[in-house]
Amino acid sequence: MKNEKLIKREFSAGGAVFKKDKKQTLWLLVQPKGGDEFHRQVRWQLPKGWIEEGERSEITAVREVEEEGGVKAEVISKIDTIKIFFKNTFEGKPEEKVFKTITFFLMEYKSDSPGGFGEETEQVLWLPYDQAKEKLTFKSEKEILEKAQKLLGTSTFQTSLI
Repeated sequence: MKNEKLIKREFSAGGAVFKKDKKQTLWLLVQPKGGDEFHRQVRWQLPKGWIEEGERSEITAVREVEEEGGVKAEVISKIDTIKIFFKNTFEGKPEEKVFKTITFFLMEYKSDSPGGFGEETEQVLWLPYDQAKEKLTFKSEKEILEKAQKLLGTSTFQTSLI
């Protein structure tokens, strides 16, 4: 058998979190702290993280939104699952190929978390849709935000938020 590199599989979940502010809808973006070559670029993304063993993706999304975004939020609906392939390159370690599945949920802001956002996050922003979409780093997350905006606009629960 050849010395082939295996592809690592990862499973994550996160949220497109919205809140109403003076009759406009704002979306939560997080800027992670850097620490390795893959994460050195300044990037803006939706809060998300690894699904822990035995944890449902909805629970992961709620936990990660609180940890990374510093807010408590409620899952409204599943948006979509995306699949990405990338290579991790860490100094002094062999290159690692990763196939990652990320499930995103439409989530409604409920309150700020007493502890604020966690140590993995540099800062958070609440932006109107157009600005949030422009600021997001990854095309796949821009598409998730588009789907979230459409879901929000067509859902019957929206009237209760105004």
